[in-house]
Amino acid sequence: MSKQECVLKKTSIGGQALIEGVMMRGPERTAMAVRHTSGEIRMESWDNPKQKLPGFAKWPLVRGIFNFIFSMTYGYKCLMRSAELSGMEEELEEAMAEEKAAKAAAAGDTPDTAEAPAEAAVEEKPNTEQAKKKAGILMNVVMVIGAVLGVGLSLILFMWLPIQLFRWLSGAFPVLDNPYIRGVFEGVMRILIFLAYMLAVSRMKDIRRTFQYHGAEHKSIFCYEKGLPLTVENVRPQSRFHPRCGTSFMVLMLIVGIVISILIPIDNPVLRTAVKLLLLPLTMGIGYELIKLAGRYDNRLTRIISAPGQWMQRITTIEPDDGMIECAIRALEEVIPDNPEADQW
Repeated sequence: MSKQECVLKKTSIGGQALIEGVMMRGPERTAMAVRHTSGEIRMESWDNPKQKLPGFAKWPLVRGIFNFIFSMTYGYKCLMRSAELSGMEEELEEAMAEEKAAKAAAAGDTPDTAEAPAEAAVEEKPNTEQAKKKAGILMNVVMVIGAVLGVGLSLILFMWLPIQLFRWLSGAFPVLDNPYIRGVFEGVMRILIFLAYMLAVSRMKDIRRTFQYHGAEHKSIFCYEKGLPLTVENVRPQSRFHPRCGTSFMVLMLIVGIVISILIPIDNPVLRTAVKLLLLPLTMGIGYELIKLAGRYDNRLTRIISAPGQWMQRITTIEPDDGMIECAIRALEEVIPDNPEADQW
């Protein structure tokens, strides 16, 4: 493939920022490059699972729903695995052990290890393995509870709250009680809530680093799409705003939601929220088709479609350092297919 052809083509390679690394998913393989606490890059790669989906799962407006569910579940698993590869859990276990030893020493219960029987050392390893299993189960329980609470909070903030606010506002000013005004108001409120949330979490240290890896992921994909060698020097000057980003997908869903809100003739907040939940798959499907269109073509229409999401990426992506770019390059190199035509979007 010539350089010019490579510049013009759109690839199906996508990525995701992890805690301390990058996950890249290509048409055939998926790879993670995670920066360990020691400073080295740890790699894992595997063949993409063969999804046995019914034929209708590939239909327009339907395929976006399956793609979203797969991306969320797959991303969650990779996120958990990246924490293990980064060495964070090892450091946490060491810190807990040191804290336990310090408490025992302060209480005067420090055992005389010189006189301890040899069997104690043999028993230590099984106990440690058992403790790790318990910690893993506890972590999964905490994650499930956190996910449930997160979904509940999202429903309140993004669904119920805008509906209820408009109901209060239209009650005070009856002239505003119009389906078009209501749909726009609810949609704008959701966008403002989303914007406020992203601005707030972007100030957290760990999230900020995740956003830096997000920027490294976008830059490396742009470098690949332009047909340039994947080096830190070539990746560094690339744009961190990409049209096929999860952030753009979320923003497009919020904008599509404005149109759908206008078409729902229900005033009751609970019923209106329920109807919007039922129509959420349609919102996902339309958003996916729009982002797929923006990724396939480059014209005035697709640039307009991509603009809101790329503006939001000014928050969700941050300029990475060279070490983060190295992680993104390592992950991307693992998923580039042998057949140049296999990665067509």
